[in-house]
Amino acid sequence: MDLPAFLALQSQVLWAAFAVSFGFGAIAQRTNFCTMGAISDIYNMGSWTRMRMWGMAVGVAMIGFYLMAWLGLINASQTIYASARVLWLSALVGGALFGLGMVLASGCGSKTLVRIGEGNLKSLVVFFVMGVAAFATMRGMTALLRGSSVDLVSFEISPGNAVPAWLSAMLGLNVGSTGLVLALLVGGGLVLWALWDAEFRSSGNNLLAGLGIGAVIAAMWWIIGHLGYVAEHPETLEPVYLGTAGGALQALSFTSPMARTLEWVIFFDPSKVLSLGVVSVFGVVLGALAYALYKRSFHWEGFRGTQDTALHIIGAACMGIGGVTAGGCTVGQGLSGLSTLSVTSMIAVLGIVLGAIGGLRLQMWLLMRE
Repeated sequence: MDLPAFLALQSQVLWAAFAVSFGFGAIAQRTNFCTMGAISDIYNMGSWTRMRMWGMAVGVAMIGFYLMAWLGLINASQTIYASARVLWLSALVGGALFGLGMVLASGCGSKTLVRIGEGNLKSLVVFFVMGVAAFATMRGMTALLRGSSVDLVSFEISPGNAVPAWLSAMLGLNVGSTGLVLALLVGGGLVLWALWDAEFRSSGNNLLAGLGIGAVIAAMWWIIGHLGYVAEHPETLEPVYLGTAGGALQALSFTSPMARTLEWVIFFDPSKVLSLGVVSVFGVVLGALAYALYKRSFHWEGFRGTQDTALHIIGAACMGIGGVTAGGCTVGQGLSGLSTLSVTSMIAVLGIVLGAIGGLRLQMWLLMRE
């Protein structure tokens, strides 16, 4: 591939990622898809409806991912989740910190972007604080703390920490077929669990959230893993996944991309090509904005008072630090990571749930004091 064709494909990949992210924002805005809301509904009301949305989305994304891997459209062993090294303490601690933060900040990273599109000024503040905290944990002060503490604790699973990879190696099975079978069992089970509830099935919004968000994650895997894969870069002569940080195979995530978006804005260079993470951030905001304007639900919203402001700022910082430490957020380690059946992602999601429960208890304690 010559350089002009390479640059044209790169632009095509970025536009495709923007379109898919736009769809994510519009669907999430319409259906009120929210991981924090799902956990809160269970904890406060005993309602599993939004968790069924989330489970169905994971199941659809998982089946889509491993079906494409089985067909040879993407290489499952090349994802950022396939590393043999499992940073379990980073995933657990970072996940818990992120879970606590998303409760205090009224939503995770993706929900923050959706709410910005709805006109929520609180979420705009959360975005800036979360982005700065994430950047510091990637390259700054908290990066040093992360690297000298939780990142030192790990174990290895050969040939990789995705369940199909080590299970097929252990049993001597074909990894592609093993992945597809597990995806159909686990992912299909999640979809059936969601559909088992008659109340869930009766709502078009529930089905749109589960099927739509899951399809968005699968589509992003195809865009990056198939459309955006170049076997030989025209300049470096090395294989690369276009538009990704470091050229590695990944899907939607929002913690590090928030930091990269701020970096792009602050150190703007017209000659520098946008990344998939940055266009995804803009895509989600604009998708939510477009649907909010269409439904005439756009409205400005600000902080209620000093405590509300402080809790959102603290929560945003926790999400930025925790999301980078855990290697992803509720979308990065949750939807995208779980779709690969990654052990690290499972640990990170466990940490997010535990942190969210702690945050909900803290909220209840604060309410009782008032």
